[in-house]
Amino acid sequence: MLAALTPEAKAALGASELEIGAFPFRVGRESRQGRRVAPRIIAERRKAEARPTNELYLVESSESSNVSREHLQIEHNGTHYILTDRQSSRGTLVEGRLVGGQSVGGAVPLHDGDVIIVGTSGSRYIFKFRILPG
Repeated sequence: MLAALTPEAKAALGASELEIGAFPFRVGRESRQGRRVAPRIIAERRKAEARPTNELYLVESSESSNVSREHLQIEHNGTHYILTDRQSSRGTLVEGRLVGGQSVGGAVPLHDGDVIIVGTSGSRYIFKFRILPG
């Protein structure tokens, strides 16, 4: 389960918490809303009718982008949960530890209660990973 720790995370989930129903669970930036605001205008290549590549889309409205289109995924291998950075440009912080960034990727085990920040420490997308009993 992902629990929202910020208003932006809650808006993205559509609730305070979201139970992850299937793995891998992929997270990335919503890029189907036209052009992204950036120092230079970049037309996104993803078309509105394109097949989804994420289960959770995060919308960024600021000039600096913390979230990549294909940012991270959470997997379950039968015994452990794993967060994999999908070669994002800013990386993912898990309990303060940087995973990936600079398009190199990386993976770490996830534990109950781990805090996940999508992007840099300035990101407004902050979640708590919870393992449901049973």
